[in-house]
Amino acid sequence: MTEPAGGTATDDVGLPRIQAGGSPQHLLLTLLGDYWYGQRAHLPSAALVALLEEFDVTGVSARAALSRLARRNLLEASKSGRNTYYGLSPRAAQVLSEGVAHILSFGARDKPWSGHWTVATFSIPEEQRDLRHSLRTRLRWMGFASLYDGVWVSPHDLVGDVAAVFGELGVAHATVFTATVGAGSPVAGDPIAAWDLDALRGTYLALIEEYEPLLERARAGQIGTKEALLTRTALMDAWRNFPNLDPELPAELLPGEWPRAWARSIFIELYDGLAGLAEARVRQVLTPYAPELASLVRSHGTSFAG
Repeated sequence: MTEPAGGTATDDVGLPRIQAGGSPQHLLLTLLGDYWYGQRAHLPSAALVALLEEFDVTGVSARAALSRLARRNLLEASKSGRNTYYGLSPRAAQVLSEGVAHILSFGARDKPWSGHWTVATFSIPEEQRDLRHSLRTRLRWMGFASLYDGVWVSPHDLVGDVAAVFGELGVAHATVFTATVGAGSPVAGDPIAAWDLDALRGTYLALIEEYEPLLERARAGQIGTKEALLTRTALMDAWRNFPNLDPELPAELLPGEWPRAWARSIFIELYDGLAGLAEARVRQVLTPYAPELASLVRSHGTSFAG
């Protein structure tokens, strides 16, 4: 899962990075976040392996993912006889919950833009590469983009949040302020140039092209439980990256007919509409291994974001 709102870096708990196609570790965390959130009970390892096998993950790869997540303290392991059980660690559960809320609320912002930019400038010595990486990761998560070296911008009021991050990370040579674009502005160039709008539009349109045809089938009840689980998980994996690409850029800064709202409407209808079917499939997979725990499986829709 990606980092939660509020700027807490996933590096703090060692969450696996998103990879093309999704790693087994990343996939398992997504599934637990979507169907096991809020639960403290541990699930049998065999049940979790079976769940990953729904996505063509081999048993060997699934068990390796469980072991690695446990070593990273993202999963807690317990034993009952010869059987091993796993559950989310408290910290991982918190990060997943906050991350899911952040992802599901993306695109819902509908406020007029103030016309002000938050500008963060910093200088970090070459020998402090880890600090530079951590700061850039946090700024990206907060919706900043790099205008040029050492100058990052956001169209939202985040001065206090950035100042807190600078202090937390101990960045000594840094400044954050608000600015408008125009004569006398301390920012050279147009800040919107920090985003590749053509590429971003293409990414939205690719999601629309892939998932819009599924809407009619879903509306007609032509999607079964396994397909619902696979589709809903893939859709979440696609949607989760948009907050990293687009900090809900204000409409005033965007070209006409911007496809974000269109893409979000497709995401909401499919993610919410397939929730019951996908939940049923997860329950079907877990029941042979732990019927009493399978009854605790529950999905959530986009209203989870509050």
